[in-house]
Amino acid sequence: MPRTAVRRRRLGVAVLTALALGAAVASPAAQAQDEEPTDLITNGDFASGTNGWWTTANLTGTVAGGEWCIDVPGGTANAWDAIVGQDGLPLVTGESYELRFTARASTDVSVRALVQRPVDPWPTAVEEFPLLSSEAQDFSYAFTATADWTDAQLAFQIGRHAEPWQFCISEVQLLTGAEPPVYEPDTGPRVRVNQVGYLPDGPKQATLVTDATDPVPWQLHDAEGALVADGDSAPHGPEATSGESVHVIDFSAAAATGEGFTLTADGETSYPFAIGGNPYRDMATDAMSFFYPQRSGIAIDDAIAPGYGREAGHVDVAPNLGDSAVPCYNEACDYTLDVTGGWYDAGDHGKYVVNGGISVAQLMSVYERALHAPTGDASLLEDGSLRVPEHGDGVPDVLDEARWEVEFLLSMQVPAGEELAGMAHHKIHDENWTGLPLMPADDPQPRYLYPPSTAATLNLAAAAAQAARLFAPYDAEFAAACREAAETAWEAALAHPAMYAPDTSPAGGGPYGDSNVSDEFYWAAAELFLTTGAKTYEEHLLDSKLHEEDTFGPGAFYWGSVASLAKLDLALVPNALPGREDVVAQVVAGADNYLELQAASPWGLSYGSSGTFDWGSNSAVLNELVVVATAFDLTGESQYRDGVLSGLDYILGRNALGNSYVTGYGSHDSHNMHSRWYANQLDPSLPNPPAGTLAGGPNSVTSTWDPIAQRWLNGCAPQRCYIDDIGSWATNELTINWNAPLAQIANFAAEQAGTVAGTPSCKVEYLINGQWPGGFNAQVLVTNTGDAPLQDITLTWAQPTGQSIVHSWSVALVQEGHTVTATELGGGYDLKPGRTYTFGLIGKKDARTAVAPASVTCSAA
Repeated sequence: MPRTAVRRRRLGVAVLTALALGAAVASPAAQAQDEEPTDLITNGDFASGTNGWWTTANLTGTVAGGEWCIDVPGGTANAWDAIVGQDGLPLVTGESYELRFTARASTDVSVRALVQRPVDPWPTAVEEFPLLSSEAQDFSYAFTATADWTDAQLAFQIGRHAEPWQFCISEVQLLTGAEPPVYEPDTGPRVRVNQVGYLPDGPKQATLVTDATDPVPWQLHDAEGALVADGDSAPHGPEATSGESVHVIDFSAAAATGEGFTLTADGETSYPFAIGGNPYRDMATDAMSFFYPQRSGIAIDDAIAPGYGREAGHVDVAPNLGDSAVPCYNEACDYTLDVTGGWYDAGDHGKYVVNGGISVAQLMSVYERALHAPTGDASLLEDGSLRVPEHGDGVPDVLDEARWEVEFLLSMQVPAGEELAGMAHHKIHDENWTGLPLMPADDPQPRYLYPPSTAATLNLAAAAAQAARLFAPYDAEFAAACREAAETAWEAALAHPAMYAPDTSPAGGGPYGDSNVSDEFYWAAAELFLTTGAKTYEEHLLDSKLHEEDTFGPGAFYWGSVASLAKLDLALVPNALPGREDVVAQVVAGADNYLELQAASPWGLSYGSSGTFDWGSNSAVLNELVVVATAFDLTGESQYRDGVLSGLDYILGRNALGNSYVTGYGSHDSHNMHSRWYANQLDPSLPNPPAGTLAGGPNSVTSTWDPIAQRWLNGCAPQRCYIDDIGSWATNELTINWNAPLAQIANFAAEQAGTVAGTPSCKVEYLINGQWPGGFNAQVLVTNTGDAPLQDITLTWAQPTGQSIVHSWSVALVQEGHTVTATELGGGYDLKPGRTYTFGLIGKKDARTAVAPASVTCSAA
């Protein structure tokens, strides 16, 4: 194929991404250095044919006119199944190099270009994914070596494509003396705002990056440019996590509402944002709908998730080896398990019980909070509310989605009759890592179960126990199976309390190692107690050292530390735990600490005051906000509500990078997350992640960095240790346990829109007057505390788990699932100011002690 007569110079994918973010890419080094650069490549112009080069055995090609054209077979699974390379390249620590080449293809494809060591674990100096077309293009990548290598390898990995194609390459050079690459992200306007929106009655703050030492005037304009508010900024000065000097702009008093507002200060105008309406409702739906296209074992329906339809992964259809009969790694057991289903953990094809356990628990907590919190609204989560295929079954969609994962967790339990019966296998994943991109249905790797662990077993117990109480009104048989599995897992964990997953893992999956499981025991006991009320779980809680300890540290909780998660449920879900008020006080104290840290931050950020941003820092930010939100649910005090809303600003653009970390939300959002199937950056035929996907976020722990982070982020301030690149799994991966707290906080924020206005003037008391084995009676008093009569009064509450209404008087009561609706109070007559209506009910109970609902909502005309 002849070369195109007119060629255009084009930078490679990662550099293009950097340019899109405002990167300054170094010019070629030859003119900028005192010494002439040395080319480390042998025969890069192919004047001597292919001398010095090698290929895998499945490649053939010819050289003509200084260009080597190679026929690439189709049907390979990974990029490294077909390679062109050259070995023995010497690299020197601290020296910068420029890789140059010209390439084209017979069809539009992406390939993988690497400079690496050709030995396990294959350390990489540069990794790029150039997009090729039929037009020959020049590519250039600069990098700085971080180690002395005498045996570096240049490799073009060109496998992974279904159909045969032709790869043509010429003018290959690896030049010494290059200018070091510099990454300057596009941080947008220096006025950093929540790019989605603010609630009219909530806090409205922004951060201005400026060296000014005195206050700076600011103006708030509407979409038409009219001035609606103004004032002066509050100088903060240098700020360590961002590495910048900043001011705070507080425009909370602005009363205008609408779309397209902007803030102007110090000669800069912010990205636009909304005030009013419900800016978080769609994001809440999207954050929960994220889980459907993460499902394993089912075809994703494009009609349900437009743009994300795909074949079912790991269902025993070639080339998958499938998940229906998975053996143990290294023949550690003599059985196989059908573990089809569940959610893919992240951007790979692995499934992990400890990460799945906390993720599904937090997703179920979206629904459980809606049942018990004063501002919760379970009707927003009803059948038909999400993009899932189970519409029409009468079950809240968020529970349908959770069930997909809970059933997988149950399938990971060691069967009865086996040596470790009742324990849970820690994980299942491929024998070896696969490359990007790779659709789940195309994964050819053998898959294995990895040994049971106590942590995984207790995760199963906790999640299944929570599922048992939430599914009881909808599917009694499934609820009973969940309870049985949870109780079996608890007993197995007691029998094997120290089976720890190692901190290292065979290739193909992450380790999720954890050698302290006291918190998992505490969490599992909490969930089992909330579901059963049994004395054995109560005693474990009260005897645990964690019960009295302050567990609300940086990040609040995560998959390896779940005690705080237990305390949140013990505080919010109705129960009769002795001393429960002390748990409530611990939650509120934890929230107070986060608010104190938030108030000291010019970014409204409670996380990161130590100067360290961990892997997945955005989930840590959100999990701290879950604690603050729970404090609001427990106290009704507005500072906690406002703290959640202010903290969410950071996630949505009020940060050092001026970036919204949620795909599809804001003017400048993350959308190149590390994923094998949301891989548009590598293959334009594939999509970016769906709207509502959370990026992992800044990661300042350099020992965990990937090659992209190592190349571009050295010396970064903690908040700036992030790059929206598909290769940066350390800063930009998507995971189920990061989206779960986004779902919680987005739903909380959505439910706060309009919660202040229109609250009726009625006080409700729910009193349990008597109890007996299997039953109780209660009295409900409704008092008009306002100055006008209340008409058409309706009460709603979530009946606590294990309780149902048998009979009532002086009211019309309807119970659907957990939700009880009371109408016709006092015969339906108006309730006059200062007067009280009273009605009663008789109920039955499963637990030892009946408890009152966490809250009762009153609405009236």
